[in-house]
Amino acid sequence: MSSQSPKPNPPTNALSVEAISFSYANGHQVFDQFSLSARPGEFVAILGPSGCGKTTLLNLLSGFQQPSQGQVQINGKPIRPEREELGYVFQSPQLFPWLSALENVRFGLRMAGQGSVGEQRDKALSYLRLVGLEHAAQRLPQQLSGGMQQRVSLARTLALEPSVLLMDEPFAALDAISRNSMNEEILRIWAQLGQTVLFITHDIDEAVFLADRVVVLNIAPGGIHSELQVDLPRPRSNLQTRRLPAFLDYRNELMAHISHVMAQAPGAIQTYSSPELTA
Repeated sequence: MSSQSPKPNPPTNALSVEAISFSYANGHQVFDQFSLSARPGEFVAILGPSGCGKTTLLNLLSGFQQPSQGQVQINGKPIRPEREELGYVFQSPQLFPWLSALENVRFGLRMAGQGSVGEQRDKALSYLRLVGLEHAAQRLPQQLSGGMQQRVSLARTLALEPSVLLMDEPFAALDAISRNSMNEEILRIWAQLGQTVLFITHDIDEAVFLADRVVVLNIAPGGIHSELQVDLPRPRSNLQTRRLPAFLDYRNELMAHISHVMAQAPGAIQTYSSPELTA
């Protein structure tokens, strides 16, 4: 009678940063024994002033840069840039101006060699449909609004079907109406596809609206200042969720955390979008 080795338990965290340290060549230290994790399907927002290392963190998570100590893992395996489980949505759409929306979405599939040309186009069209742009499949980027361009960028990333999605202030350049619309759109898509999301933002209201958990960073290399679990009902909508008393409580608590961080770095200059801060 042969015995079978027990199957290894699946990793508890989809994303794991374990005691990493990182400094730039000029000696500026960004992280010192920094740790962070995200559960499968969790939506985590990151807040913090300029210079706290938000974008550097995403570069380390994506494998574009390597920590001097510690490790970064996705689904229990070391990170590298070509990991197919990883998707990255940048601050700007970064579309190819000579390609249609459809061909921009197909580009990643083509580079990955996934399927025939026909299969790639069918899949690209299905993801344009997911973001509400099937009707604009043949338009060039200059024929699309800023919000529509960002939807194409999102569709291009989602078409590769990553399990972990890194988003670096993807809606920062949009007007308030388009930004709120995209907030609802990303939640709709996230609810349907179930990725783990790490979302960088300077907008406190956006963080509360989107996230299961908000992580506030200190000035580098201070690491995590605080974390806030956001227990608001889902699905969320701009019209209803932002009116809830609990939404205002979460927002005010986060503003207090940010104010504490800024008080420790009086030379830092940072703008956070919030009605209370801009009134």
